Amino acid sequence: MAPDHHVRDDITVKFTFIRHGESTDNLRAVWAGWRDSELSNHGKIQADALGRSFATTSLTAIHSSPLKRALTTAEALKNAQDTPIPLHTYPLLREQHFGRGEGQRYDVRRESGLSLAAHIAKGKYPAIYNRSERFPEGECLNDVAKRADQVVEDVILPYLRQAANESTNDMHVAFVSHGIFIGELVASLVRRGGGKAEPKSYRGLKNTGWTLVTAKVKNEQEEEGVDVSLQYVRVTQHNSCEHLEGLVRQKGGMGSTAYDPAQKDIRSFFKIRGGSKIPTKHS
Repeated sequence: MAPDHHVRDDITVKFTFIRHGESTDNLRAVWAGWRDSELSNHGKIQADALGRSFATTSLTAIHSSPLKRALTTAEALKNAQDTPIPLHTYPLLREQHFGRGEGQRYDVRRESGLSLAAHIAKGKYPAIYNRSERFPEGECLNDVAKRADQVVEDVILPYLRQAANESTNDMHVAFVSHGIFIGELVASLVRRGGGKAEPKSYRGLKNTGWTLVTAKVKNEQEEEGVDVSLQYVRVTQHNSCEHLEGLVRQKGGMGSTAYDPAQKDIRSFFKIRGGSKIPTKHS
């Protein structure tokens, strides 16, 4: 008798898409797609707050852009989990590549009657208005959408297959990426579930803001060689950032400087007990 591959009618997988913490390039207001800027000190505080807010949420795995601002955020999320979970980096999760615009100051305004090329000739890199425009040597939004589709195929769908095969509802996978790319990725997944989606509807995430998507596998007989299909994909929360409430930027400009992991060691050089410093052998 052939094995029963009937899919349970309640198989769902959760996917949380998280924007990285504040970076030094965010503060400089420059085009920062593939530029590998660090988190600011305030950005690291945001990432730590994010991690604490997910400490009681059991994650299956984390997938991150390899860029430092995303990876440092992902590491804070991972370190706050009760049990060890895998953290994978994936180059396709990087932000839109802005080519020669990388590191250039952006200005939302465009001069009337001037093409994008004419602006660039004047040394200006304004907002990109449509999905086919790009800066020289960079990506357009249609290129970013192709990368997003590939992430759905290579990373997200395998989790859905695994959940169906194991008949489990316990999967919750986090992705740490970038604002524009997350918009394209969420839209791609929603469309995969048969819905209509505009990527711009899922942009606008604050630093460490997150969007939760639930995907439900269809209840149907799975034949050999036939892929698992989806009953629906729903965006249940968008730009959630309650963990940022009450966070205060460090005074004296410290919050805006680049985060340096060595600072933690320096702060712990002197331990405090009863309000006084404990002498060390180096005192």
